[in-house]
Amino acid sequence: MASEFQLRPFGNTGLHVSPIGLSASYFPGRKTISRAVEEGINLFFAFGIDVQMVRTLQTLMPPRRDKFVLVTGAYNYIWRAQDIRKTLEKRLRQFHTDYVDVFLFLGVMKPVEFTPKVHEDMMKLKEEGKIRAIGLSCHHRAFLGQLAADGHLDALMLRYNAAHRGAERDIFPRLDAHNPGIISYTATRWTYLLRRPKPWPKNGRIPTAGECYRFVLSNPNVHTVLTAPRNERELLENIDAVRKGPLNEEDLKFMTNFGDAVYNQKKWFM
Repeated sequence: MASEFQLRPFGNTGLHVSPIGLSASYFPGRKTISRAVEEGINLFFAFGIDVQMVRTLQTLMPPRRDKFVLVTGAYNYIWRAQDIRKTLEKRLRQFHTDYVDVFLFLGVMKPVEFTPKVHEDMMKLKEEGKIRAIGLSCHHRAFLGQLAADGHLDALMLRYNAAHRGAERDIFPRLDAHNPGIISYTATRWTYLLRRPKPWPKNGRIPTAGECYRFVLSNPNVHTVLTAPRNERELLENIDAVRKGPLNEEDLKFMTNFGDAVYNQKKWFM
C-alpha cells in the first residue's frame, strides 16, 4: 500500500475527503472495494441497489465509522413523490449506521423537481442528526449555480470533465459565498474521452483514465471526483494517477483540445 491520500476539506461541511471517491456501479468486487479503503480512499458513493458496496461497508465501516464518508441518497421519482425519510431510514439499516455523511436528492433534471417539501424533509433529518450534509445531484447547471449562490445546500454533485466544462461558467464562480462541498462525476464522459473522436488524428495522443481524473482535480473548485472501476487493476491505475497531482499547463491544454473534439461530435450523453 502506498501512502494514504492527504484528506481535504469538503467545503464548509466539516468533513474531510480523499481527492478520489469510489462508486461500485460497475460491480468491481468486494475485494476491490476493500482495497480502496486500504489505499486511503475514504469517500464512498452508493445507491441502495449497489449490493457489493453495501455488503462491504456493512463489515468495514461500523468499527471505524468516523474514518468513512458515506454518500448516498434518495432518487428523484419523476412519476411520483419520493419519501425522503423512508429512504434515509432504509439506507441507515442497509449500511448498519445511525447517520449518513452526505445525503443527496439524486437525478434532478429540472428545478421544479426539487420541491420545497423535499428540501424541508432533508433539513429536518439533518437537524435530527441522521444526516451531516444535504445536497443535490443535478444536470441543470444554472439551477446548481443558483443553489450554490443561495447557500441552501451543503453539497453539490455535478458533471464535469474535459468535454463538459460548463460548470466553469455556470457553477464554480458562484461557490465562494457559501463554499458547498463539490463532488464531480463522469470524469471520462462514459469512456468517450478514452477513444479517438472522428476528427482526431489517427496517430494522435489519447487521454488515459488517470489523466481524465487529474484534469478534474486540477480545478481547485472540485473537492473529490468519483471513480467507478470495473476491477482492482483499474482502481489502482486511477489511484496511482491521482497521486501524481494536478496536470501541468501543457497537459491541461491537450485535455481541453481533446475534450472539445469529443464534445463537438454532439453525441447525446447525460
